[in-house]
Amino acid sequence: MSSGIDEVPVTAQPVGSTGDATEAAGQPGNRLKMLDGWRALSILFVLAAHMLPLGPKQWGANGALAGVGMALFFTLSGFLIVSILNRNPDVRSFLIRRLARIVPLAWTALAVAFAVKGLPFQYWPPNFLFYANLPPFWLDEWSSHFWSLCVEMQFYVAVALAVLLLGRRGLWLVPVAALAVTAARVGTGTIISVVTWLRVDEILAGGILALIIHAAPNGRAARLLRVMPFWPIVPFFMVSAAGNFPILEYLRPYMAATLVGITILRPVKGLTPLLESAPMSYVARISYAVYIIHHFTVFGWLNSGSGIVKYAKRPISFAITFGLAHFSTFHFEQRFMDWAHRITSGGQRKVAG
Repeated sequence: MSSGIDEVPVTAQPVGSTGDATEAAGQPGNRLKMLDGWRALSILFVLAAHMLPLGPKQWGANGALAGVGMALFFTLSGFLIVSILNRNPDVRSFLIRRLARIVPLAWTALAVAFAVKGLPFQYWPPNFLFYANLPPFWLDEWSSHFWSLCVEMQFYVAVALAVLLLGRRGLWLVPVAALAVTAARVGTGTIISVVTWLRVDEILAGGILALIIHAAPNGRAARLLRVMPFWPIVPFFMVSAAGNFPILEYLRPYMAATLVGITILRPVKGLTPLLESAPMSYVARISYAVYIIHHFTVFGWLNSGSGIVKYAKRPISFAITFGLAHFSTFHFEQRFMDWAHRITSGGQRKVAG
């Protein structure tokens, strides 16, 4: 689960600014500020699902909310990654910036957690090399949320290889891959999974949205998004990870991309002002660190005791999460991101595609 908003090099903002992914989508000045809001909304959904009781266990509300939160986060990732490579298919620059964005905090958190827990060495390579989500699975309880980073990093490698071999034309493999993954999910009856080839269609759907916005902003799909009603889709999307509606489960990636796409192409009354608000922008800025850190705060003493006692401690977990996330984003991760921008900005090559 990575934050990519600041990685879309589309505005004349200073290095390290969150920036607006604006020109990348061919939109006027401030239209893509809402991507910050979507990212914030997605991480808040995931936090609530992982850290709060959302009703009786049999309702499955926690799992459903986590599922839709991740679908939104993955959609944004796919949209932004394809936007970056469509704008400038310089694979070297792309990989350096992605690794600088993801690896420092991820590896630090893993090293501390695995050392404290004393995990055997065989857990280290699959997690540090981001393939622990694949069979036979090497996800420890403390770091189980790293499955999403594995999916993302594997997508980065695959899309970078496609662009390296085919230039921008390689991005047109994204819709083909999305349909293949969704077909595999339908064929195997998999409504949700942490395995890449049964989950990555959520990222690929965001990539399809990017292609629609960039390659055919006045095409049929974009025109449809401009007139499609937003709010009637929301309840179907919200239950698309509940486990009770298989058709909706298979369509979840595309509903997430549709909702995000509608807000890119036109304001949505009652939502756009919230998405573009300053608090949402801040939460989006620290969202990657929030995701990495939050899961480690719900184990040990902070997760002990009866239900009432355990959840009475949750404010402490939230305070630790947001405090460390703020420090990490602005005083730790930023150093690596600034370095990556310095070594790639001067020599970015415009690759024919």
